[in-house]
Amino acid sequence: MEENGNYDLEAPLLQHSDSVAVTISQASLVKSRTVMFKIDGVTCASCSTSIEAALSALDGVESAMVSPLQGQAVVRYRPESVSAKTIKETIDAIGYQVNDFLDQDIAVCRLRIKGMACTSCSESVERALSMVDGVKKVMVGLALEEAKIYFDPNVTDSNQLINAIEDTGFGADLISSGENDNKAHLKLEGITSVKDINIIQSSLESIEGVNHIEMDAAECKVTVSYDPDLTGPRSLIQCVEGASQGSNLYHASLYVPPRQGEAGRQQEIMSYRNQFLWSCLFSIPVFLFSMVLPMLHPYGNWLSREVHNKLTIGMLLRWILCTPVQFIIGRRFYLGSYHALRRGSANMDVLVSLGTNAAYFYSMYVSLKALTSNSFEGQDFFETSSMLISFILLGKYLEVLAKGKTSDALAKLSVLAPEMAILLHLDGEGNIVSENEMSTQLIQRNDVLKIVPGSKVPVDGIVIKGQSHVNESMITGEARPVAKKPGEKVIGGTLNENGYLLVRATHVGSETALSQIVQLVEAAQLARAPVQKLADRISKYFVPAVVAAAFLTWLGWFIPGEVGAYPKCWIPKAMDGFELALQFGISVLVIACPCALGLATPTAVMVATGKGASQGVLIKGGNALENAYKVKTVIFDKTGTLTVGKPHVVSTMIFSSMSIEELCDIAAAAEANSEHPIAKAVVEHYKKLHEKFGSNKENISEVSDFEVHPGLGVSGSVGGKVVLVGNKKFVQAYNVLVSPTVEDYMTESEQLARTCVLVAVDGMIAGAFAVTDPVKPEAEQVISFLRSMSISSIMVTGDNWATATAIAREVGIERVFAETDPLGKAEKIKEFQMKGDAVAMVGDGINDSPALVAADVGMAIGAGTDVAIEAADIVLIKSNLEDVVTAIDLSRKTLSRIRLNYVWALGYNVLGVPIAAGILFPFTGIRLPPWLAGACMAASSLSVVCSSLLLQYYKKPLQIQDA
Repeated sequence: MEENGNYDLEAPLLQHSDSVAVTISQASLVKSRTVMFKIDGVTCASCSTSIEAALSALDGVESAMVSPLQGQAVVRYRPESVSAKTIKETIDAIGYQVNDFLDQDIAVCRLRIKGMACTSCSESVERALSMVDGVKKVMVGLALEEAKIYFDPNVTDSNQLINAIEDTGFGADLISSGENDNKAHLKLEGITSVKDINIIQSSLESIEGVNHIEMDAAECKVTVSYDPDLTGPRSLIQCVEGASQGSNLYHASLYVPPRQGEAGRQQEIMSYRNQFLWSCLFSIPVFLFSMVLPMLHPYGNWLSREVHNKLTIGMLLRWILCTPVQFIIGRRFYLGSYHALRRGSANMDVLVSLGTNAAYFYSMYVSLKALTSNSFEGQDFFETSSMLISFILLGKYLEVLAKGKTSDALAKLSVLAPEMAILLHLDGEGNIVSENEMSTQLIQRNDVLKIVPGSKVPVDGIVIKGQSHVNESMITGEARPVAKKPGEKVIGGTLNENGYLLVRATHVGSETALSQIVQLVEAAQLARAPVQKLADRISKYFVPAVVAAAFLTWLGWFIPGEVGAYPKCWIPKAMDGFELALQFGISVLVIACPCALGLATPTAVMVATGKGASQGVLIKGGNALENAYKVKTVIFDKTGTLTVGKPHVVSTMIFSSMSIEELCDIAAAAEANSEHPIAKAVVEHYKKLHEKFGSNKENISEVSDFEVHPGLGVSGSVGGKVVLVGNKKFVQAYNVLVSPTVEDYMTESEQLARTCVLVAVDGMIAGAFAVTDPVKPEAEQVISFLRSMSISSIMVTGDNWATATAIAREVGIERVFAETDPLGKAEKIKEFQMKGDAVAMVGDGINDSPALVAADVGMAIGAGTDVAIEAADIVLIKSNLEDVVTAIDLSRKTLSRIRLNYVWALGYNVLGVPIAAGILFPFTGIRLPPWLAGACMAASSLSVVCSSLLLQYYKKPLQIQDA
């Protein structure tokens, strides 16, 4: 077998991007780092020597080089011994000024945040993290309950970030550190002393490709970060076992660390459930003693017996039972209020604490007054306090259950890869020597794996033997199995249906398409949508406004009651005017809910991005969703987007004395280094021609001075001849005469929707190829469906006008812009944007990056396995155009759902607060008790989450079945 790293397919199938304007490196995980900067005042070799000497004297600096000409320094150092900041200060201290000192070492970590309830909470966490020295960028997801932080590891670390969060009153756990990091978690056996730990650590550090080691001596566990090009988990295990000395035999095995996010969510669910059940244990008797038994004569008469003065048995029991609910079970609300007020904000906990305390302490006052007076009569509200807390805990329990469902689609993607795989051992001639079953986590790059019918593909790879059909629906959403033969790629997690395949692993661990999709969707769920700004603005003033409204409500009922402004008959029996006003004020406090507003957007985005991922549509966050919702114009590239993207030569014409074999040889030599689909078609035509005529020539001729001219063609020198291969505009730019005969051939080809490729040798047209690329069968239907959605379709292509017009006519596009280079496509997009249109660009990602970036929404189609996706806002894994409709329609459905959530959350508060304040009481006698108001508040958040969950039932509006 080949060693790891010798196989040349190294680019990940999906390149991950977060659109972060900082350079992210894995510097926090490597043994040494390199920093580059410029130094002012370096005028000669003596200056550079003195700087190098000063830096070399620092402990931890491995090398320092200063150029006296450019004044540029390159310093390699060990971060555990010296920081980049110290290096800069050392140079400043000897009289030189450092400029362009880039923060090249940016680390990233993900933290799970516990205790966030509303937008105010997430903003507080974001603000606290942003204030930590060295933090560059922070993203906090309320619904996801996670934070992603980019920071300078020379200044801070994950422990300081966790402390900053805990100082604000929230809990935090480290989910992961490092981006796209390959880690092996090993459980060690045979460890008896610290010496054994040191031996194993030294052995692992000696392996090439090991970046970082974290030893847990107490648990006998080790976490190793490694470069998959150089080593892998099997090599690490062999290294540990090979370090055994004498009778000390070491053994290592992989273990799966618990997923912090899922474990934390389950713990939160159990916490709310247990607290709710405990509160019910006390609240139900309080409810019975206050509202049920007193009405059941004579069964409840014993509650009215006086213990001392006017203090009754019922009042005393309610006081005793309510106290643990208020101060022990309800402790979380006190803590939440304290931390919220300490950081200068207010949240739901403040409202709940104010409401329950008002009810409890007034009831306590009534009880003490009854105890000390033989004539006092008053009504306690202990049931208000205890039942209010119980209903809020029930609502939070149901809410966290529902929030867990919002990430179901992502969780299903995460577990698609099989647990076991069959590894083959080959001899030098490629024959199978042995096979053994092992954990998928032990697979290393270039391993050869056997995939039997009915089993899942464990990792991304290339088929080297066998033929089969693979069901990729779980990754791409494509229902029909895809035929696979030698040389074709397979994706980890897909299902092999009916054939036997041998696959060489090309991407393992975090580099697999499945892992990249999960990471991309997780990043999307953290990104805040612009529509979220509405909730952010409201949350700043919500709680103070509600407190003011509650106080005014109390005043509005208490003062008129004291002056007799309303009839005494309005006051319920056993109450006075103060108590009635107090109940209305408490109801206003507890019915208003800021949580529903905060959850309206992130829960919908979470469900939508997860659902889109399961259908092969990767949406990079709320911003892409919102922009796609606004799209009124879709611009399509032609080759590979509207057409199949696999052009082939259908005719060849000679315009010189050159033979057809020689023409094909020269053209193929020039096109061999180009990635354009048409170039590949010319090379493939050359190969088929030589196979057909049995030519002895095996290799394509060498080309020198090769140059690609985007949107035009290629040029180079083949056998001493200057060769141009491209379109008419390209050859004319080099003053090559295009004769009428050539013009006629071009016109004839273009009228048949064929692209004409001209070949010029030494300034003369030597021949031409007619290349056809069939239109995708679904293209016409997709364009028609977009028209029904009031979206106009435009085609912009680098191809000639005649071919472009013919293709456009075939698919139903009316506006065409042809002979446009990649930068010209971006300019066209800007022209439409200047008119006020929101523009989506759909391209295959090969040469459409400028246009994808320029568009409001860039859609990279067919990019799931081949093309980098940094430029695109939405990635369509399949090459199927119907997913363009899916992406726009899902965005529209999601934004509509978000707006519905806002209408529900805002409407609930707008209607609920006046009713709680007693606006209907004078006319209908309807009064909302505080405990019922609390139940309504809990229901509001739950209803918003459930509303977002309805997006899980989204179905594609257009499903085209091939004939």
